Amino acid sequence: MNDQKKSQQTLPDIQASFSDWYNEIVYQAELADHAPVRGCIVMRPYGYALWEEIKKVLDKKIKDTGHENAQFPLLIPESFLKREAEHIEGFAPELAVVTHAGGKKLEEPLVVRPTSETIIHYMFAQWIRSWRDLPLKINQWANVVRWEMRSRPFLRTTEFWWQEGHTAHETADEALLEAKTMLNEYIDLAQNYLAIPVLAGKKSESEKFAGADTTFTFEGLMQDGKALQMGTSHMISQQFAHAFGMKYQDRTGGESYPYLTSWGATTRLIGAVIMTHGDQKGLIMPPRVAPVQVIIVPIYNKSMPNADVDTAIASLKKQLDAQLRVKIDSDTQSTPGAKFYKWELKGVPVRLEIGPRDIQQQTVIMSNRVTGEKQTVAWQDLDRVLQETLASIQALLFDRAYARRATQWHKCAKLTAFAHDLETKGGFYQTGWCRKRECEAKLKEYKATTRCLIEERQFPVCFNCDADSPSDVIIARSY
Repeated sequence: MNDQKKSQQTLPDIQASFSDWYNEIVYQAELADHAPVRGCIVMRPYGYALWEEIKKVLDKKIKDTGHENAQFPLLIPESFLKREAEHIEGFAPELAVVTHAGGKKLEEPLVVRPTSETIIHYMFAQWIRSWRDLPLKINQWANVVRWEMRSRPFLRTTEFWWQEGHTAHETADEALLEAKTMLNEYIDLAQNYLAIPVLAGKKSESEKFAGADTTFTFEGLMQDGKALQMGTSHMISQQFAHAFGMKYQDRTGGESYPYLTSWGATTRLIGAVIMTHGDQKGLIMPPRVAPVQVIIVPIYNKSMPNADVDTAIASLKKQLDAQLRVKIDSDTQSTPGAKFYKWELKGVPVRLEIGPRDIQQQTVIMSNRVTGEKQTVAWQDLDRVLQETLASIQALLFDRAYARRATQWHKCAKLTAFAHDLETKGGFYQTGWCRKRECEAKLKEYKATTRCLIEERQFPVCFNCDADSPSDVIIARSY
């Protein structure tokens, strides 16, 4: 216990310095490490295993909704980005550009993809010849590069990993349905797998994706009161279709342009899991995406040979492997207390302790990472009890995050009344807004932005002026 208490003191206080706590969690829990390239990280096996579990869920959702995976080049001709003026203007400050290759200066610079709309739409223009080719629904799992001035692991890095979906449709209604469908798939991922309650809505004109007609977002509220944009879905309409000459023969025999969408979610979701559920002991992994759902810690003593303990535990693990992701901590150099701390830091939902007496009695000691409760469980009941416990942890994590968000969601008519709390305490602030950019710009004084427009209309006038408010808006400081 002394070793465990000593180790736990190495994490910064979550209340005093949330940022330092977050960074230490990322590195101490071995999710990522520093890279020798500015603003980049190395995803370590445990962090990548979490990303793989998230990918597994999301990839199935993408395929179940009729999309196919494809892969497009990392390098994009610079001229492609210039075809859509708003797009290049939005991404210009973040671009990494290749000017030399093979020892020679390139005739045309190549951009390292910040997103793939341009090159994918170039290919769409080659593939779409008739209305029979629509809808075209493609997804790509890839890495992208956006040159960040201030990086933070998983939340904002120069290189990050994501999926980006791109689709083309005959009508605006079909494209709008696509954008909303994928937004709902993201919401389901966040709430039912990551156990994070999210708020969905439209982005303002100044906050929307460069080149989109409409951007839909789903926003989480982290423990420190800052919002996190967890993913977006865009109604691009026909702007890129015109830019890339994406004409096709329509049902009347005439020429038409398709309506386009794009949508994406990134490794930022890992940061959301950390900041939503973590505590002073470290990570807490939602069971449905936890790389390790159950960790088994052998307890050795002289009453039984270590090899016999290992044999019994291996047999029990084999029984559990069919339904669960189970790992044995077979490290013989560390004490049980050190192992307990290690797996609490890594956020494994359930720990099983098994020693000679447990083997003789055909029982295990089960510890719940979230509640801290311990109980003795018979081997014959273990499958059922583990499934029930993991389900209860999943539900508890969501309920706990939802209740915390409720205490941080404020409703207030005027910025002058909530500006101080917005800046010092954070949280969601629901209010009215006239949709004028000059009123939105006022929020910069408090390092805040509009997060999304919502359909409610509890506040009839703007938070800054007295002009009419069409609907409410959520304001927050953000990552």
